[in-house]
Amino acid sequence: MIFSVITPVYDPVAEYLTAAYDSLHDQEMPPGWEWEWIAQEDGRTGVAHEILPADPRISFGTGRHAGVAITRNLGLARASGSVIKTLDQDDILTPGVLGRDIIVLRAHDDVHRAASRALDLLPDGSTVVSAILQRLLTALGGWMAVPGSDDTGMLVAASILAPGYFHGDVGLLYRKYPGQATASADHNEVAERRLRMSVIRERAESIIRWSPGF
Repeated sequence: MIFSVITPVYDPVAEYLTAAYDSLHDQEMPPGWEWEWIAQEDGRTGVAHEILPADPRISFGTGRHAGVAITRNLGLARASGSVIKTLDQDDILTPGVLGRDIIVLRAHDDVHRAASRALDLLPDGSTVVSAILQRLLTALGGWMAVPGSDDTGMLVAASILAPGYFHGDVGLLYRKYPGQATASADHNEVAERRLRMSVIRERAESIIRWSPGF
């Protein structure tokens, strides 16, 4: 069984991308499971291939510069796993998180996603990291095409359609540093943020309105 981890790559800091790989490399998988890393570049420079080691579990891909949501969806198209997790190029998985996700998803037939706590990783030393079944993610159309909140839009929709499970253990170290996209003025511009939150809410309300059982 394959657990696919998808990372959109754009102008990466080599040290951070390597640390993300190390955190994946050190994961202990349950018997019968292995991971693959879908390193999907938002562009065609081949930079990820230059930085990362020659590990056959890494699948490199490139594409036109189109933003993080489309890049993730291109990675999803190449993923072979039944379970999907996203890992940003500058974040770090905590030990054992993939195994915990697998145990939960295999133990409960009605659970289609598993989420974990995240901790900020400051330069001197919240968000939620989520694993989701491939069939549910594909049914949702992958990540939502909104700037900066594509994962939020996807997770809100997934939460309406299918039950999930929340781990109390920390699953991700979310790196905080000057220059990251989520700290930029564009990402935090008030009018744009209001628009993307509005369309996320409207999508959720439409799913409720049109889905059987609501």
